[in-house]
Amino acid sequence: MTLFSIAPHARFIATLADRVIDGTLLGGADQTQPFWLTDVTIVLPTRRAKLALADEFARRGHGLLPDIRSFGGEVEDEEPFLPPFDAPTPLPAASGLERRLVLSSLVDQWANSAAGQRAFSSPPTAGEILSMAESLGLLIDDLHTEERGAAEIRAIVPEIEANLGEYWQQTLTFLDIALTYWPVRLEAKGQADTAALRGQRLDRQAKAAPLVYGDRPVIAAGSTGSIAATARLLKAINDLPRGAVVLPGLDCTMSANDHAALLDDSNNPHGHPQFGLARLLRSMGAAISDVTELAPGDHPRTTLVHRALALTKDTARWSTQRLTTAQLDQASENLSVIRARTEDEEARAVALAARQALSESKTVGIVTPDRNLARRIAAELRRFDVDVDDAAGVPLFQSGAGRLLRQILALATTNCAAVDLMALLRNRATRFGQSRAAISSLADAIELGLLRGQRANPGLAGLRQLLAANIAGTTTHPARQLSEGDRAPITALFDQIEAALAPLFALLAEKTIRASALASSLCTAFDAVADGADIPGRLELGDWARQMADLSGEGHTFRPRQLDGVLTALMLGAQVRTHEERRSDIAIWGQLEARLQNPDLLILAALNEDKWPEPADPGPWLSRGMRLAAGLNPPERRQGLAAHDFAQALGNAEVIIAYADRVGASPAIASRLLQRLTAFAGTETAAIWEQRGATWLEQARRLDAVEETKSAPRPAPNPPASTRPRALSVTEIETLMRSPYDIYAKHVLKLRPLDPLGESPDARERGTIIHDIFAQFVQDRCDVMAPDAIDTLMAIAADKFSGLDAIGERRDIWLRRFHTAATQFLDFERAREPLVARRHAEIDGELKLHLSEPFTLRGRADRIDALNDGTLEIIDFKTGSPPSKGAMQAFEVPQLLLEAQMANAGTLKGDIAPAATSALTYIKVGLGPDAFTARPFVPADGFDIMAAADEITARMQRHVEFFLLRDTPMPARLLPLPGQRFAGAYDHLSRLAEWTAVDGGEDAS
Repeated sequence: MTLFSIAPHARFIATLADRVIDGTLLGGADQTQPFWLTDVTIVLPTRRAKLALADEFARRGHGLLPDIRSFGGEVEDEEPFLPPFDAPTPLPAASGLERRLVLSSLVDQWANSAAGQRAFSSPPTAGEILSMAESLGLLIDDLHTEERGAAEIRAIVPEIEANLGEYWQQTLTFLDIALTYWPVRLEAKGQADTAALRGQRLDRQAKAAPLVYGDRPVIAAGSTGSIAATARLLKAINDLPRGAVVLPGLDCTMSANDHAALLDDSNNPHGHPQFGLARLLRSMGAAISDVTELAPGDHPRTTLVHRALALTKDTARWSTQRLTTAQLDQASENLSVIRARTEDEEARAVALAARQALSESKTVGIVTPDRNLARRIAAELRRFDVDVDDAAGVPLFQSGAGRLLRQILALATTNCAAVDLMALLRNRATRFGQSRAAISSLADAIELGLLRGQRANPGLAGLRQLLAANIAGTTTHPARQLSEGDRAPITALFDQIEAALAPLFALLAEKTIRASALASSLCTAFDAVADGADIPGRLELGDWARQMADLSGEGHTFRPRQLDGVLTALMLGAQVRTHEERRSDIAIWGQLEARLQNPDLLILAALNEDKWPEPADPGPWLSRGMRLAAGLNPPERRQGLAAHDFAQALGNAEVIIAYADRVGASPAIASRLLQRLTAFAGTETAAIWEQRGATWLEQARRLDAVEETKSAPRPAPNPPASTRPRALSVTEIETLMRSPYDIYAKHVLKLRPLDPLGESPDARERGTIIHDIFAQFVQDRCDVMAPDAIDTLMAIAADKFSGLDAIGERRDIWLRRFHTAATQFLDFERAREPLVARRHAEIDGELKLHLSEPFTLRGRADRIDALNDGTLEIIDFKTGSPPSKGAMQAFEVPQLLLEAQMANAGTLKGDIAPAATSALTYIKVGLGPDAFTARPFVPADGFDIMAAADEITARMQRHVEFFLLRDTPMPARLLPLPGQRFAGAYDHLSRLAEWTAVDGGEDAS
């Protein structure tokens, strides 16, 4: 028996090449003839390892290479020539997409059956059914890999029935049906699962090995034998006269008892990095003592890792296994830990470390199971003109083509909502056969002319109506006035969008649809939208579309709802890999791609719990105990493979480990693997590792920082007095007092804030409509005491709310809710009817002030009621909260007081005679307990209403004189509203966040 291992601290591929050249692995084969190396066959796990080994032989001056193969072989090249030559031709593989769709039909039928409905708290969506079908497919793969079947699942039913609940019993009943049906379908179609074909191919290679190789040297290297068929192939190679198996990173220091403990399920060993190798040795009938270590000498780093990742029961021996200070120093050499605050900081620190290594002519490998982090790191490296792509590729769903496809789907499902329309038109891949500049110009015209400050009726028909109204000049306040010349190109673009989306709109109108129809409609629209664009992922999307077309009619039917989740599930597993030539001295790998690779610097990123290793999730179909009962590996087996990858990677000469304290918006912790390592090494040693990593963190934090931080000054522009307004409304007087900058932005710069794109009607708009309803009721001289007054109010409301036809559901809800407000309004008015002589609504007025220059004060009062005692009451209906008593007494809310002054001066329009105001009242409009409860204005001590009006008028004149009629700076937020939580119209323009953060916040500024 010729079993070998290469410890993690040795470069696996380089050591393998050396041991081949010096004859250690050749079993005494003749090396005297010049072509001896070509008689050697070496089998490796991956294509990347094959290329690396060929490079190692070339560096050693061997131009004639051995026969380097991979496990499973190259099917097209080798399969027909392997004995037995009369073996039947392998069946074609069923695609994962086909299996997902077929199984989704079974899952859907079960979920909608009486038994299935008891298994779900709520009916699963179409996307969830497809995801469950994918999980079922993975279970089938596990059964193939572990060489189990439906019989093993069926055998655990009696035990489960005795111990588990109804859900698992129903699940097992369904599994029996699904696992029976799928093989029958495959047989009928003459297909086989990929996992089953892989096992058949490996077994055929194992049987053919003695006939193919004879007594020539054959070396199988780098495999852990985690697949049963691979383990048999390794055993077959090892049994050859000159066969050899080289294991990756077996801990040859383990005793026989340690080895036995790894094979004892009571120790829960499946997550241990040595478990797979221990099980492989057992399947080969070998012991630890039968394995020869090829790595030169021992290294404290390897010892540190093996002991730190021991079985849980063996951690009790840590106190006697600690390394000496000298050993720890040697183990820690060139080992660093980056503990970043966020993923963004982690990616930047990793990129900086990689860039430094490249500048020193080192090769760099970055390993991460987190594909999002991989993209972050690649983006950070591009800052330094280092182009590198994730070797694992980008999911098709997240590629450029996938994003455009999702935007098309969103546009169709929302019936061309404003936000989705602009998202599509702003995508640089949107062309419709035109230049990108032309589409961008049309997008500007559509956004500013049709979507800002206005609300279109649903669909493209509503946009066309709005286009005609804008050109005709009948729209209310568009951000841009369009001309007749804009009509044709915008209409043509709408026609193209409508034609592209027509199949999708037709599909959405169906009661139920299939996945193939959705894919066909989407890809048809994609071709029209992306006509003329070169977009990453387009070829892969075409391949996916062809597969979906070939599977027409497969899969369950579902309602056309929540289709984004359906698309995600349908594209699962489809990857987009770059086809461009990249530099060879740096790479980003997944854990599988990184195996057996030894760059000069290896960076392990995303060492967070639930990232590396991933959670031990058994899936929705079998619990952990059920998997064990069926002879399957528990989910911790994947954690064991991740731990082995971690241990192998730490053997590299220079290693950086990186993780973040926050992942997304949630706190995160270091991986259990890293926690084990630091716990065994000790806090002092772990601090040294983090101190080294802090170098990259400091550089990452300084990269976008400035050496000197200066407080941003509060903006205080000082335009010429001649450019400042000579008229303001009563509401703008409060703005002048609180933030003169806003008056500057609005009246001097002539800037108006754009309404949010696709803004839904909110409480403010509802309040405006309610104001209009109550005003109309008063202006029409309707009798509040009339029995049909409520009907009159509701008729007015129906007319006012009719402007919300674009969102009929919300209109109807608001109209029903208004009935309560109307009843409260009438109760309020009827209670005060004996006091009121005449009601007036929406009254405009102007007050001419003679300051150093003429100035006009304008205003509009919600309600002014002439009372029977000859005085006036001014009422302000508010949907928000009335001002506080403190603000009233501090003269910080001047609106009603100024309206009282205008009324007293007789400057109000209509038939309101000059009169003093005896009451100012706020009325909250709403449905709460405070609705239509009068809140009187409370003047400061020593002031009645008119005295307070005189005082605020004097203050207003001083503010106007100081800020508008002189060359005086106009600062922002001079008197901020306490507790304000909404953004002001010009906060962004004034860069409020910059200087309030320095000043201590809005309230302190």
